[in-house]
Amino acid sequence: MDVPGPERRLAAVLAADMVGFSRLMEVDEAGTLARLKTHRIELIDPAIAKNRGRIIKTTGDGLLVEFHSVVDAVLCAAEVQRRMGRRNADVSPPRWIQFRIGINLGDVIVDQNDIFGDGVNVAARLEALAEPGGICISGAVRDQLGQRLDGVEFEDLGEQSVKNIVRPIHVFRIRLDELGTSAGSESAITAKVASKKPSIAVLPFANMSGDPEQEFFADGMTEDIITELSRFHDLLVISRNSTFVYKGKAVKVQEVGREFGVDYVIEGSVRKVGGRVRVTVQLIDAETDRHIWAERYDGGLEDIFAIQDEMTRAIVATLPGRVEAATHDRAKRKPTDNMAAYECVLAAKVLHHRSNREDNAQAQLLLDRALALDANYAHAHAWKACVLGQTWVYGWCADRDATFQQVAAELEIALALDDNDSDVHRILAALNLNREDHDRAAYHQERALALNPNYDLVVVQQGELLTWLGRPEEGIDWIKKAMRLNPYHPERFWSHLGRAYYCAEKYAEAAESFSRISRPDHTHHAFLAAIFAQMGNAVAAGAHAAEVLKREPGFSVATYLVTQHYRREGDRQRHEAGLLKAGLPA
Repeated sequence: MDVPGPERRLAAVLAADMVGFSRLMEVDEAGTLARLKTHRIELIDPAIAKNRGRIIKTTGDGLLVEFHSVVDAVLCAAEVQRRMGRRNADVSPPRWIQFRIGINLGDVIVDQNDIFGDGVNVAARLEALAEPGGICISGAVRDQLGQRLDGVEFEDLGEQSVKNIVRPIHVFRIRLDELGTSAGSESAITAKVASKKPSIAVLPFANMSGDPEQEFFADGMTEDIITELSRFHDLLVISRNSTFVYKGKAVKVQEVGREFGVDYVIEGSVRKVGGRVRVTVQLIDAETDRHIWAERYDGGLEDIFAIQDEMTRAIVATLPGRVEAATHDRAKRKPTDNMAAYECVLAAKVLHHRSNREDNAQAQLLLDRALALDANYAHAHAWKACVLGQTWVYGWCADRDATFQQVAAELEIALALDDNDSDVHRILAALNLNREDHDRAAYHQERALALNPNYDLVVVQQGELLTWLGRPEEGIDWIKKAMRLNPYHPERFWSHLGRAYYCAEKYAEAAESFSRISRPDHTHHAFLAAIFAQMGNAVAAGAHAAEVLKREPGFSVATYLVTQHYRREGDRQRHEAGLLKAGLPA
């Protein structure tokens, strides 16, 4: 009687292994495991499932995966390496998590849920031949692929002798058309550097109270600040698991900076004084050990958790702006031609907030340079839309219809690249408001606010949108909140507040708000003319109306009101009445 042999089948086998696992574990065991787990959950396992692969087994730093198709196996490997390359763009090189991947097509022996045999062994040897971030395949895989994959090039490495396999293996290296093909390639390094964001480590806040019960408050402050800062897409924030190894230890900021590869470090302390608690926080340049910003917050202990939330919000709302200012100062010290993508975007933002035609043109050039460095930089696409939108609002473009379409196109690209960037949704809200689509504007505004409730530009826009929707009293509160969040806010926040006060028929407060604008344009003068007309001050109203016509001789109330996005007809009529009462031409 013949005894059946083991089950055999032909399979595409993918072997992957993490580069430098032992070194990373020695430096930061908990943080490395946490990051590896995140990559598995968010990227690797979904890519395998999408390409119909089956995970056979895992080791601490490796995977063995079976596919029925070599095309599926290569598509999966390419996706993982490309996207890991993008993820590493936000991390200093010593902390990169990279994989080597080998793929073979061969005969395997099936034993329950495991596979063995020559097909597996060759895949493992191919993985060892791959570069960090690279993929090596066997000649059998290459033959089966033919020309079926766009954007994939093959480099013939010839016959290779490998460990424990007698025959030589014909090996090909896959070169992809995006970052992730070879970590050492010039294009990969350029893209990584181009998109480098400012990085920050929040050290555990020290409990200076002498009260062990306040330890939870200090730890809670630290964790909440890390969590909330992580909402800002332009900041790379080191995880809690990594920084808490320093809890209770005296540290040197420059050493922390080198270990985590960060630009900035936050230190803080908590002290209980009678029935009150005092929190101090300071932002330090990790390279120079120079203090950039420091602040102190005091509050009562009646509701310790409410105080913790309030202080966290205040710290988190202020810090990104201080980091941005410090990074901008760094960027100004560099030759313009050497500015990387992030620094180009940062400089463009500063120019945009100045709200004049010349600075807007320079901002567009900087954003074009950023996108030339990194075409997949969603934040740069979003800000290009924002800057172009400014040209559309102020009429600084030759073809307004074409510019509006360009704004929409940039936002479509940004949204496809990153649906979780609050700036993308913030600017989409503004776009839809200009289309008079208040409902869609509200949807994107809600998404932006949910993604980053401490971002001053999102918060002020919430107030602006509520004003357009006919809820100016609520709008006033949100705009004032944005001003508290960012004491260094752009002057246009006063314009938003003035409009909200006007809609709420609080004309004196509206006049005071507009008076804070140091260089008013004709639209500000038009609002002031309407405000003083509503207050019965004909002399002041007439003076501002004359200034409008001096700056914009072709001004008409009807044309101007087309640019206003009131949902309620009563709000539009109130604005029109004030302008006409001031003597501006219909």
